[in-house]
Amino acid sequence: MDLELSKQEIGKRLIRLRNSKGLSQDDLAKSINISRPSLTQIELGNRNVSLNELQKLARTLSFSLNEFMAKDFELNQNLGTPEEKLPLIEERISVPTLNIDKFKNVLLYILEHCAGKPNVGETVLYKLLYFSDFNYYELYEEHLTGAKYKKLPYGPVPQKLDSIINQMIDDNQLQRIKTEYKGFAQKRYIPLQKADLTELKASEKDVIDKVIEQMSDWSAKAISDYSHKDLPWEVTEDGKDISYNLAFYREMPYTVRVYDEDFDD
Repeated sequence: MDLELSKQEIGKRLIRLRNSKGLSQDDLAKSINISRPSLTQIELGNRNVSLNELQKLARTLSFSLNEFMAKDFELNQNLGTPEEKLPLIEERISVPTLNIDKFKNVLLYILEHCAGKPNVGETVLYKLLYFSDFNYYELYEEHLTGAKYKKLPYGPVPQKLDSIINQMIDDNQLQRIKTEYKGFAQKRYIPLQKADLTELKASEKDVIDKVIEQMSDWSAKAISDYSHKDLPWEVTEDGKDISYNLAFYREMPYTVRVYDEDFDD
């Protein structure tokens, strides 16, 4: 048995095996009697997996430890299934498609509730949009606005935002103003019309409302610092798009799902 595999490679192999069995992280964690966050860390390659845990995983996922730990491990061979009959097993890929009308209404909805707060300039607004989008995706596995976010030094920033805002200003939906907050210049946006609530589902409004309630009073520095510790932003390379699927690997206090944590590691 080759024990020189990296934690990252072990995690990738477990993800593929779990997906091939159609198991969620929660299902697999329960079956081997560890917490879901612990399994998440194993799959991400951030946590060592013990021999006892590997044995439990082998029983649950029906693999041979010797084959699993070999450098030339092949999923097709492991499952005993002819290659031509085995579907390609990959991590679920989420390719968001921007819904411009939904994005505009989410932006207007947030501004209706927050534009009067002196701290809500561009920096805070970007983060409120980010957490609304990623929290919704984590909860419902569906995109809210479909906006793509890029990892930039000051935190996640929705792409195409400038062009959308300029279009909304031209259409008299928004007004841009420049103000000063605690000695710093900032850009703020005032809504000139209300969001079309028929465009927002109750579940979407609920997620946005919770983000507003939690974060809309935070300073730009506080919300930026908080966003920098959110796993999707933290593990993404600088300048790259942030994958929505990384939201499923969040832990407290960032995760918005409620998981059963009655299992000990």
